[in-house]
Amino acid sequence: MSRRCELTGKGPMTGNNVSHANNKTKRRFLPNLNDVTLQSETLKRGIKLRISASALRSVDHRGGLDAYLAKAKDEDLSAAALKVKKEIAKAQAAEA
Repeated sequence: MSRRCELTGKGPMTGNNVSHANNKTKRRFLPNLNDVTLQSETLKRGIKLRISASALRSVDHRGGLDAYLAKAKDEDLSAAALKVKKEIAKAQAAEA
């Protein structure tokens, strides 16, 4: 399982540990990923995703998973999230 957010595409970054003596060694900054089940109002079911804590706050801010995916760029989304986005769009088109 890769350490990448399925909604934002946020992944590991690299940097340095800097000691008191100013010695530098390489290190990785990993994103704060959480396994969550987000509810889709359109599909009327939960979708399991591995997303960062900041993405979870963004989903809440935009008013839920359906609203977030409607505005999200396709290149940022994982294959699973992109599939859900198309599923939601198809269901909304059939509803209207």
